[in-house]
Amino acid sequence: MSVVLFFAGLALLVMGAEILVRGASNLAGTLGISPLVVGLTVVAFSTSAPELAVSAKAALAGDAAMALGNVVGSNIFNVLFILGTSALIVPLTVSRQLIRLDVPIMVLLSGAVFAMGLDGNISFLDACLLLVSLVIYVWFSVWQARRSGAENVDMELPLSKRWSGMRSSLAVAAGLALLVLGSRWLVQGAVALAGALGVSEIVIGLTIVAAGTSLPEVVTSIVAALRGERDMAVGNVVGSNIFNVLGVLGLAGLLAPSGITVPVAVREFDMVVMIGAAVLCLPVFFSGGVISRREGALLLGLYVLYTAYVVLDASGHGGLWYM
Repeated sequence: MSVVLFFAGLALLVMGAEILVRGASNLAGTLGISPLVVGLTVVAFSTSAPELAVSAKAALAGDAAMALGNVVGSNIFNVLFILGTSALIVPLTVSRQLIRLDVPIMVLLSGAVFAMGLDGNISFLDACLLLVSLVIYVWFSVWQARRSGAENVDMELPLSKRWSGMRSSLAVAAGLALLVLGSRWLVQGAVALAGALGVSEIVIGLTIVAAGTSLPEVVTSIVAALRGERDMAVGNVVGSNIFNVLGVLGLAGLLAPSGITVPVAVREFDMVVMIGAAVLCLPVFFSGGVISRREGALLLGLYVLYTAYVVLDASGHGGLWYM
């Protein structure tokens, strides 16, 4: 039953995210928000909605470890798997703004979360700081887009058609409703699976839940790459990672009764991998402003190695190692 619940929740999450992304993108167009801002904020944040729903639900249920694992695992998955897979399909072009601004911000935030967790807990104050930083980032992105005349950048969602304001609003509401229900089922199923398999919840969060909730990013980035919107494929990943740290982890920290406990093993390994993946973007992105197929293969190979290590460690002495 736990398996059925898990995959049913996952299906609702993907469906809800798809509806939410389309509704949010069309609503942004109706309101006159620039395509660049839509790509880096509305689209990226909407595709991170499953992470937000799952982590919030996990935090409220007292499973803060899964909320943390979901964010860290998703950020690793986004950079290594999604960018790697997308670049293998077609080399990805990286805009100057992403290289000069958003990627350095992603690296800085990864390091900041690591520093917050050095004392073993992401506190209520830390969470407030993350959410305030999210507001500042969104405001700055809008200001920067208007200042640089980014309205002419074509970053509209593939296959989306302009909807009316009412239809867009209803789609956003319906997508959010599916996300809430899907997150409840997925978390319940994941916790049950973790107990049945004898695997810690942090491992489930770092792998299965993280990959599952990142499916909207996978679909969006691959479709964008195939349709020639290569810059959007990269912007979606970078924006999603920024939102995961600031919005998802920030909200989970506010909802968790005693903050988010950061296990020693996560600080010493998984968070280090997350920072390493973010830092790896710098030389890759600066190499001519293109992520080549060779670089994509490197990213994807690193994700396979990371996942293999986590799974093998969990099946061996991982239950003790993550405590």
